[in-house]
Amino acid sequence: LVLGILLGGALTYLITKLNRKAAVESRESSHTVVESMRKVFKIVCAEGQFNELYDYEETKKILGFIPSKKKALVIVKAKVLVGYDFEKLSWEKDEVNKKIKLVNFPEAEILSIETDYKYYNMEENIFDMFSREDLSNIQQNGKRQVELAALQSGLPKMAAEQMRTLLTEVLQTEKWAIED
Repeated sequence: LVLGILLGGALTYLITKLNRKAAVESRESSHTVVESMRKVFKIVCAEGQFNELYDYEETKKILGFIPSKKKALVIVKAKVLVGYDFEKLSWEKDEVNKKIKLVNFPEAEILSIETDYKYYNMEENIFDMFSREDLSNIQQNGKRQVELAALQSGLPKMAAEQMRTLLTEVLQTEKWAIED
């Protein structure tokens, strides 16, 4: 009996040891297709780093009375680039007086938001698990919160000041002036 237990233990040990050392085969494949390319004239004038703490909680009632809850705490790290799309800008040139009159100068806009999501404290149960749609919605809502925070921050004003400085410097080198 003791010999059988020892042999069984040794055999189990060897099998688990061999399973850990077993070669893992993985195969990856990637195909990238360029969907479109076009020329743009956008200038980034301000950049902000944001950390958003997004708390998600959803409660459902199973069979109408049993509460089922799923929760997630997500940290959204984002880099927000604010600037101008020159395709939306229009101006008039006065070559006699060497002045540029800005006819339409749009507000600074968010040109790009690069996000990274870290999930913490995810709680779900067997009857109510996170779906891909849930995770996608959490990411969209977190990104939307970063966008709102960026618009309420000083980034648009900073971008406007940077653009004014840039235009003034460029035009002064050619002895031109900006007329608002």
